[in-house]
Amino acid sequence: MKFQIRGKNIPVTNSLKEYVEKRLGKLDKYFENNPEAIVTLVIEKEQHRVEVTIPINGLILRGEEESIDMYSSIDLVVEKLEKQINKYKTRLSKKVKAVSIKDIAPDPCGEKISEDEAPKVLRTKRFAIKPMPVDEAILQMNLLGHSFFVFSNAETEEVNVVYKRKDGNYGLIEPEF
Repeated sequence: MKFQIRGKNIPVTNSLKEYVEKRLGKLDKYFENNPEAIVTLVIEKEQHRVEVTIPINGLILRGEEESIDMYSSIDLVVEKLEKQINKYKTRLSKKVKAVSIKDIAPDPCGEKISEDEAPKVLRTKRFAIKPMPVDEAILQMNLLGHSFFVFSNAETEEVNVVYKRKDGNYGLIEPEF
């Protein structure tokens, strides 16, 4: 496995780098190809957070953990990724058989919101949308640990959104023109 290790508010020392490579290297046994793990080490206030993203053949395996110690955070994120891989191993192997795993709403009170208090878009993300069936979109959403996922439905060839409901089931939003 290749590693791209970055630090935010923390210098990436050789010992940290070696520890990340050693611990995440354990995940190599799950991959036939040699994926690149993007690891971000972040310190904010007293919290040490580790974010790991591993793109695998159009799928993204992602984990994020936080604790008061960077080494503990690394251990926790490796455990989380292993659980994700084991949970979705059979579904992933079916998907990638040849290769390895892979307008602001009005104020309910009717009060006007000043420009300074109005909600703002703080972050914009861009990503490639590939056609996939609904069950693969659900799998991808769960692998990312998100509550929704935007994708191109392979059956209808339209952009859809799949989301996790409070009751534990899933919902699908299809556009109507």
